[in-house]
Amino acid sequence: MYAIKKELLVPFLAPSNTKRVFFFIFADTFLSLITLYGAYLLRFNFSIPEGFLAPFWHVALSIIVLKLTATALFGGYTFIWRFFALNDAKKLFFAHLLTYTLFAFIFLLFPEPFSPFPRSVIIIDLFLSFTLLGALRFSKRLIMESSGNISKLKPSIIIGISPNTDTLIKSLLKGDCYPLAIIAVLDKNQNMVGSTIHNIKVYDFTQLQNLIAKHTIVTAVIEGSLPQEALQQIYAQLKETSIQEIKRSVNLDDTMSSVEPLCIEDLLARHPKDLDTQTIGDFIRGKTIVITGAGGSIGSEIALQCHRFGAFKLILIDHSEYNLYQIGEKIPSAQLRLCNILDKPMFDSIIGTEQPDILIHAAAYKHVPLCEANLHAAITNNIIGSCNVIDSAIDHNISKIVIISTDKAVRPTNIMGTTKRIVELYAQNVDPRNSEIVAVRFGNVLGSSGSVIPKFKEQIDAGGPITLTHPEITRYFMLIHEACQLVLQAAAIARGGELFILDMGKPIKIIDLARTMIRLYAHKEIEICTTGLRPGEKLYEELLMDESEQKTAFDSIMIAGSTVYPIDQLRNDIEKLLLSDEPIKYLKYIVPEFTNPAV
Repeated sequence: MYAIKKELLVPFLAPSNTKRVFFFIFADTFLSLITLYGAYLLRFNFSIPEGFLAPFWHVALSIIVLKLTATALFGGYTFIWRFFALNDAKKLFFAHLLTYTLFAFIFLLFPEPFSPFPRSVIIIDLFLSFTLLGALRFSKRLIMESSGNISKLKPSIIIGISPNTDTLIKSLLKGDCYPLAIIAVLDKNQNMVGSTIHNIKVYDFTQLQNLIAKHTIVTAVIEGSLPQEALQQIYAQLKETSIQEIKRSVNLDDTMSSVEPLCIEDLLARHPKDLDTQTIGDFIRGKTIVITGAGGSIGSEIALQCHRFGAFKLILIDHSEYNLYQIGEKIPSAQLRLCNILDKPMFDSIIGTEQPDILIHAAAYKHVPLCEANLHAAITNNIIGSCNVIDSAIDHNISKIVIISTDKAVRPTNIMGTTKRIVELYAQNVDPRNSEIVAVRFGNVLGSSGSVIPKFKEQIDAGGPITLTHPEITRYFMLIHEACQLVLQAAAIARGGELFILDMGKPIKIIDLARTMIRLYAHKEIEICTTGLRPGEKLYEELLMDESEQKTAFDSIMIAGSTVYPIDQLRNDIEKLLLSDEPIKYLKYIVPEFTNPAV
């Protein structure tokens, strides 16, 4: 008649640290009474003389008070019931040993309140009590192991606390994700230390080694939203321990989290703090967008980002059928156009038909050694193709034209970088008429085709060796989705004529990257070999030619100083370049800072 609402009952029944402690205090008290009476029965062969039961309650009260106190002193009420282990059983045994030793001394000093009392009951009760109280503590684990729910779980810790930690622990406890037995949460915030999250106690990070030794921790899960520097420091500390697996938490939605293996991209990710998704969304939402090179690493990621930010229509252009097919599978609503940007009439036709609001030009030959070996193809595709795209966009009054550039365009030492620098000069000096033209320059992105990381990973999986060109070579790195979002953010704030530079953080030595990947992925020693710099390859990449950059509203985005190059002269020089039998000489004429051993 008076039904209790489920939503009121569930919080009361939900497990907590306090409820568990009170439960075991009550259970220990009740079971101690049973074991003491059982000890009397065994001592007197199940026929207890009437006089010996008179002091029973004095004996029981003394033993129970001593037992509860000793158990608490040995930390016998701070275990996780489903993970009760041998170490916890040892604590319980020592608590019993202390309890009955103290009681024996008390009885010898003050025998009157306990007389008559058979001393052998102390020994019998010690073993009965330890057996019964220990059995209660082992019961939940035995039940779970018999059903297969815990035997496969790995003793684990979570490092770092965020708003998602609560969801992660709930997902792990429910078995929704990776099979981990979370023993503790570690955090450097002293305000959190000592508290519990779903019955899991929070410890100070300095307790890491103690917890690993005490609970034989196998896996560590690092909070996925930790700052980059903190993530790298924690990873370095974990690699010095016996931890076998290092993972990171992933927030799937508001109700579920999961864990994934920590990868090199996590350690190198920049996570720019000033990424403004509102600005990007306002720029992209409801627009018709054309993307060239849409099947490539950068182009496809930009296409995905535009789709996520609510583009009205996506026209994806690429000359590779397979690459275009792949991105089309990810964005079924996109219109796919097979077109080579060197075919200006066909490109004009697409732009004229679609009348896009934004054009993002990501098509280019980017592989340095291949461009060195195929000089004319690189010049034609990267320079003439880009000029075709820019001219066509201007002719059709596209509001915003975004050119993807590279750090290799700064003081270039290779054909690829020089051709991209010429495209920058063209974008800065051509008459934009009704369009706003912006170029965005950045370094290596993690996960792009031709990236060193997949190559190193393959070499590690094959047992080595890892090959790199030079022990001192350094590169900038950024996650591909972060770089592409910053490209869109830069384009959103552009007013035309800018050459934006993305803050790539500090350059990373490739040999250090190789060593980190070996620690992360290898199961044995992997040799690192150097092969020598390839044609056109730099030791160090740069993002600025001088210190003339301007700041924007975002720290992650800067503007490089512009270079004046009369457009008619530039077009004339490009034409001479195409006709010349000495193309490298003309490349150097257009880009004086270009240095190349062949000149």
